[in-house]
Amino acid sequence: MEAHPSRDARPRRTTGVVSGIVAAVAGLASAQLAAAAGRPEASPVTAVGGAVVDLTPVAVREWAIRLFGTSDKLVLGLGILVVLAAVAVGTGLLAVRHLPAALVVTGGFGLVGALAALSRPEASWRDALPSLVGALVSAGVLYLLVTAGRRTRPAGAAPGASDGAGSMDRRRFGRLVVAVLAASAGVGLGAQRLGAHGSADATASRARFRLPRPTVPAPPVPAGADLRVPGLGPFLTPNQDFYRVDTALVVPRVDAETWRLRIHGEGVTRPLELDLRQLLARPVVEHDITLTCVSNEVGGPYAGNARWLGVRLGDLLREAGVRPPSQGGPADQLVARSVDGMTIGTPVEAVMDGRAALLAVGMNGRPLPFAHGFPVRMVVPGLYGYVSACKWLAELRLTTFAAYDAYWVRRSWAQQAQVKTQARIDTPRSYADLSPGPVAVAGVAWAQHRGIDRVQVRVDGGPWQEARLGTADGADTWRQWVWPWQATAGRHTLEVRATDGTGAVQTGVRTGTVPDGATGWHAVDVDVRALG
Repeated sequence: MEAHPSRDARPRRTTGVVSGIVAAVAGLASAQLAAAAGRPEASPVTAVGGAVVDLTPVAVREWAIRLFGTSDKLVLGLGILVVLAAVAVGTGLLAVRHLPAALVVTGGFGLVGALAALSRPEASWRDALPSLVGALVSAGVLYLLVTAGRRTRPAGAAPGASDGAGSMDRRRFGRLVVAVLAASAGVGLGAQRLGAHGSADATASRARFRLPRPTVPAPPVPAGADLRVPGLGPFLTPNQDFYRVDTALVVPRVDAETWRLRIHGEGVTRPLELDLRQLLARPVVEHDITLTCVSNEVGGPYAGNARWLGVRLGDLLREAGVRPPSQGGPADQLVARSVDGMTIGTPVEAVMDGRAALLAVGMNGRPLPFAHGFPVRMVVPGLYGYVSACKWLAELRLTTFAAYDAYWVRRSWAQQAQVKTQARIDTPRSYADLSPGPVAVAGVAWAQHRGIDRVQVRVDGGPWQEARLGTADGADTWRQWVWPWQATAGRHTLEVRATDGTGAVQTGVRTGTVPDGATGWHAVDVDVRALG
């Protein structure tokens, strides 16, 4: 009897789909193991994700940050896995029709992963190995499964008879699938344990690390700085709530006991190479500083205030013989490089003009969290993070803005970016339903290194009203504010603006974040329900 084409096609498609997915799982597990044995950043998903971030247009990246917030990296990783699953299914379907072509496609994707890994900062030829190992394992598994899932020829059939004749060796195929998945699970567990072992030293070093007592402690937060208005966050942002915006898909875990910092470059007469103990042998100071990301839109959440502990960066540069440009120094840019290769360029003048520019080791009385740069990061008040706040610091190199463009500058952002004056309404939230009567309108305002002198609020475009400010904690932190509003029934628009310590009033002109930070007044719309 002649085989029914549709009945013959269904098991072949099933074989292809299962084979493709199982082969991809085996390849990924093997690649993860190879990466765990070398550099976690070299795993295919991480490497491709990093390359995608680098190649994504600024407008698209900003849209992703607005849409997904700090979950953008998770969404990117899941998106890569979804694409990989779709490719695996397609490759499996191709394999049951033309196996050599499917094996070529598998090798091609391994090559893409290898090239992505090699494109990452600080990459070496070894970083290509995880993707190549994964592709080799995936191709081998695909070949075994597809050949095992083919139908066998009936006895006496001609050697050239179609593989579609006879019966499928389903038992052998099923046993192979189970065996490969079990092996992949074992390899994945081994990769996880190896990775955990690789970061165990870093975790243990952080657990052992004790913050030094500051030579110059910060004074207590002034009474009245925290207005304690419901809906308004605390004056000092808890570490777990502090915003995080960076390109690291895998948070670097650096062993504090093997960490080193190198300071060199133009105008450095005494190059330095320090470990953590040597760095902290210098005077340690405490300072309250608000940080802001340049990706923060008007009214956005990417600002936070913390008490930082560290060594003054300006003093360290002077120790290395550096002079600022205003004193004849040849370098006007300080390029900080992190352990994962990120580069951030900061004006030398800004870190040596007396402000509290720090190499920080502590945050709110605890060692830096890994996600915020343990063991050492830069903190420079008055500048957006992309030109000042290098995490996981490994190197400081003196150069010029004319000679070198740091990572974000090569992606359309300005070389230098002072934080712009901003005020934000935290309560009530947009589209909140309120009752008529007294409503506390409250939020924060910041203009780091200039300070905030005044905050004003208005309703429905009416006259500006003076808000009450929380007590100032220096010029480098935000100030909380509150304005009592007697709400009346209807829909209303609340707007806020601030005046900085120089007397300059925040502009109401709306601009986007690119190239050097957003401007405009934050506004919220609320509904006040009529009583009865």
